[in-house]
Amino acid sequence: MSLENNKIFASVLTAGILLMASGFAAKSLYHPKDLEENAFKIEVSDSGVEVASAGAEEPSIEPISALLATADVAAGESGFKKCASCHTIESGGSNKVGPALWDIVGRGRAAVDGFSYSDALQGMSSEAWDYEALNEFLAKPKDYAPGTKMGFAGLKKVEDRANLIAYMRMQSDSPAALPQ
Repeated sequence: MSLENNKIFASVLTAGILLMASGFAAKSLYHPKDLEENAFKIEVSDSGVEVASAGAEEPSIEPISALLATADVAAGESGFKKCASCHTIESGGSNKVGPALWDIVGRGRAAVDGFSYSDALQGMSSEAWDYEALNEFLAKPKDYAPGTKMGFAGLKKVEDRANLIAYMRMQSDSPAALPQ
């Protein structure tokens, strides 16, 4: 080995010894004390979700029934383009990533033959998709049916949901009656 290689090896070895010595020095100077209880208490419910403060209420979804009478079906058709990548809505349409949505209003949940629903929606199969259920689901699918396979984030504006539901209502041989 050349003298240059010896210098490099000695430098690396010296740096390692200095690092190790500084670690020993730090341990001898600093002695942490274990706390008897946590300094910051975080209340957690049994489900592992943080408990909200007593004064705060979870925001509720605005009812959609009153908006359906004046909803814009054409705007709903335009809004359905977001859904069309995963769903079909025409009569006799096949399932895609999501189930076919023809005649969805009033139909049972998890009721499309040949589609593999998540456990969350299969647990609701005895119920029908009424206007308010569709409204809540479209607002935030993962909150409405935790564990759903639907990756859509939801529609924030109640008007957008009303337009979309009005459009989906019309995609039926006999559209469901509007709520009073």
